[in-house]
Amino acid sequence: MSQSALLKSKRFLPFFATQFLGAFNDNIYKNTLMLIIAFKASTAFGMSSDTVLNLAAGLFILPFFIFSAIAGQITDKYEKSALMRKIKMAEIVIMLIAAIGFLMEWYSLLLTLLFVMGTQSAFFGPAKYAIIPQHLKSEELVGGNALIGMGTFVAILLGTIGAGIIMQLESFLLVTACSVVIFACLGYITSRSIPVAPSSQADIKISFNPITTTHALIVEARKHRPIYLAIAAISWFWFLGAAYLTQFPNFSKDVLNGDSSLVTLLLAIFTIGVALGSMMCEKLSSSHVELGIVPLGALGLSLFGIDLYFSIPPLTEVTYSWLSFLESSGSIRVLFDLAGIGICGGIFIVPLYSYVQERAEPSFRARTIAVINIMNALFMVGSAITGMIILGVMDLAIPEFFLILSIMNLVVCLYIFSQVDEFAIRFCVWMLSHTLYRVRHKNLENIPRQGAVVVVCNHVSYVDALILAGACRRPMRFVMDHNIFRNRFLGWFFKAVKAIPIAPAHQNEQIFNQAFETISQALNNDEVVCIFPEGKLTRTGDINEFKSGIEKIVERDKVPVVPMALQGLWGSVFSHKDGSAFTKGPKRFWSRVGVIADKPINPVEVNAQVLQQKVQELRGDIR
Repeated sequence: MSQSALLKSKRFLPFFATQFLGAFNDNIYKNTLMLIIAFKASTAFGMSSDTVLNLAAGLFILPFFIFSAIAGQITDKYEKSALMRKIKMAEIVIMLIAAIGFLMEWYSLLLTLLFVMGTQSAFFGPAKYAIIPQHLKSEELVGGNALIGMGTFVAILLGTIGAGIIMQLESFLLVTACSVVIFACLGYITSRSIPVAPSSQADIKISFNPITTTHALIVEARKHRPIYLAIAAISWFWFLGAAYLTQFPNFSKDVLNGDSSLVTLLLAIFTIGVALGSMMCEKLSSSHVELGIVPLGALGLSLFGIDLYFSIPPLTEVTYSWLSFLESSGSIRVLFDLAGIGICGGIFIVPLYSYVQERAEPSFRARTIAVINIMNALFMVGSAITGMIILGVMDLAIPEFFLILSIMNLVVCLYIFSQVDEFAIRFCVWMLSHTLYRVRHKNLENIPRQGAVVVVCNHVSYVDALILAGACRRPMRFVMDHNIFRNRFLGWFFKAVKAIPIAPAHQNEQIFNQAFETISQALNNDEVVCIFPEGKLTRTGDINEFKSGIEKIVERDKVPVVPMALQGLWGSVFSHKDGSAFTKGPKRFWSRVGVIADKPINPVEVNAQVLQQKVQELRGDIR
């Protein structure tokens, strides 16, 4: 289902509206209060406004440390739509008290309520992300998360701008009081239409000790290293985002010599960029959870950040408004870089959230989201400390801080990607299928979503495994000639995806026997094993005779066999047409390649001749 269709769906729209209204209301409240503290009540607390503003930020983020672990347990234990309604009802109560605080100008109360709001958000977070996989199909996860990401950032932007507009009104206290209550009520109304999402693990015994529970959740999350590193990458994004957003006011005033309207422009460009990047993910990933675009987003974050350092125009004596800045020399490049950082941030973050939702155990999903919230809070605090050290202690300028962030991003992401082979593998697959080839898929739903299965396919080029790995959403174990397995160009990939080398029995009986033993182990682990029954690359473009190895495999392990066919690879630089592969230039770029799957065949009906005929029919005349 497309993103526009999701927005019309009863299983998604009420949840989207609830999340949007909640984020918008949070930012109306927070930003209005911040502006009041900064400009109209700076003496009410007996301390500087900077101190109060930092205290306010700390009060909002502190509950994520204290309550996220408990919230994750509660979310996994209870039905989620009812839990969301209770949380939104709590928001109404909080905002009613806040309304009294605004009208009576009880600023200490309003400051205290930031902690209460943070608590409410800490409980809503796990429910928000854990409910998505229960209402959306696997192929809708990216689109759904993209919409939530887009909606959240747009709500933040509108809430920030709205607070600025409200503060220009003479009756700003009354308008704020009415607004926060009205939007809290609207959020509750939309939450009543969220479909039921059953408990994930009703027998959980909830621990209300925040220290031991938080520690236990992090220890459990660390056991699943790929998921934990994805969580770390998500939190790193929030580190970067918080660093950029925190510096926008001083960046505008001290570096670009702009007024407050320029701050709003920078924030708008950055936020809209993240929203656009989020929405682009569904197209870039073909509506599937695709880690291959995460390194693309990471690289863009650094490249645009580095260019931002070099694009900053010389400081002038002219004070710019947002409009006059647009007319000044060099402004477009600055805004282009900020938009690029935002877009790449969206491309970076959405697949990671979708990956965690898809891979986390359903019974532990909300607690996994709770770990994300805890880590995000830690990284955002770390971001503030880093900013204070670099800008304060080291006395570097904001542009130099942005440059350091960009370099740090490269180092952090390279480390994370090097620890999880899937990032690098999926990136290579994505790049191949979006540069040299345009890959189209047909009937891939015939590959079972669970359980052991053998895939058989024609063998045309050295990149067949890459193309098939990109097509199949389940990890594939490839059986291939031991010489190809050791190929100097692609051998690293075959090892990374745990390909299984095989040799003819008369050449190397040990490799031959070990291959079938490894295949059996993989099938007993419910994995997908792909073999090329021809046993070698075609040198004519025609399908070679299928060997009987497939019969030996299903005789030992009675698993279904899915015939597949590759179209359009004959004639590419990686095939043997017109000479040996790699000794000629490609005859075409971005050519169309087809990957087609047939229905699974019962193991008792499998033989080499039948499979060859099936693959031949699937491929047709397109070589």
